[in-house]
Amino acid sequence: MSLSSFIAGLPKAELHVHHVGSASERIVGELAARHPGTVPSDPAGLRGFYEFRDFAHFIEVYLAVVDLIRTPEDVRLLTYEVAREMAQGQQVRYAELTCTPYTSVRPHEADRGMPIEAYTEAIEDARVAAERDFGLVLRWIYDIPGEAGLPAAEETLRFALDHAPAGLVGFGLGGPEIGVPRPQFQPHFDAARAAGLRSVPHAGETTGPETVWDAIRLLGADRIGHGTTAAQDPELLAFLAETGIPLEVCPSSNIATRAVASLAEHPITAFRDAGIRFSINSDDPPMFGTTLNREYEIAADLLDLDEAGVAELARAAVLASFAPEDVRARVLAEIDDHLVSATAGA
Repeated sequence: MSLSSFIAGLPKAELHVHHVGSASERIVGELAARHPGTVPSDPAGLRGFYEFRDFAHFIEVYLAVVDLIRTPEDVRLLTYEVAREMAQGQQVRYAELTCTPYTSVRPHEADRGMPIEAYTEAIEDARVAAERDFGLVLRWIYDIPGEAGLPAAEETLRFALDHAPAGLVGFGLGGPEIGVPRPQFQPHFDAARAAGLRSVPHAGETTGPETVWDAIRLLGADRIGHGTTAAQDPELLAFLAETGIPLEVCPSSNIATRAVASLAEHPITAFRDAGIRFSINSDDPPMFGTTLNREYEIAADLLDLDEAGVAELARAAVLASFAPEDVRARVLAEIDDHLVSATAGA
């Protein structure tokens, strides 16, 4: 069995993957046909649309796709079909999907958006159906869109505390880092953590190590989204290794958004050498022309891994997850069985 075939069949967990950003060309095309306008509905047009000049342009394109999610039916379609593709195409058994309800509920726009109750019902209906139909266990991370500032933080916290879906496990912060200081969100993360949600902010993707320190010291991060520039700070690397705070590593995303110049310069090997825990993730896979399987292939190449090493990456994601213990145990056993089966047939 080739390493690519081993990866294709490997049971996986994914911890850093965005709800809207996971919409494939097929899904986006269907939504764009429902709501004609800025986003092309044909595959060729979409491929050109997803060619990013820089991180700011990526955010612009991302928000154009977000604008296609206008009704509860759109939310349900997106969520269920993303789950189908994760389970059937990537062998994902458990995923923590980062959702940004603020951009669909739009409390700041009287003539747009949907009630938070309708949004919650739509994602929960899709979650239950996905587990029934595909065996995929989904959990939610509610994400503050940093570019929308404190009003978005207040509303996202309200959604998380007053309208929490059954599958909600985490509270996050995404969007641009430049011009969006992390300290302003400390009260929101304090409140979310007090309510039992785990802290999973993006940090150190397009800004320096200090943003990662802020995420740890001020936002109480249980995991760090990206954390790419942590490699620039030996003290931070040592701290991450000592505390075991995992990084959510997304190689192709970092290249597509120009956060890292090339795969050869990606800091994943520095993270490994420093003894840092990390998981492999796809972030916004169709937008970045990748899949979770492809990200595992990239990681295996950069880290020079065989099947056992790749299986260890898959285990690391499960162990860094907020999955229920029975789900963790089941997926870990599936990973072990897959490795045994593959090496027995070698």
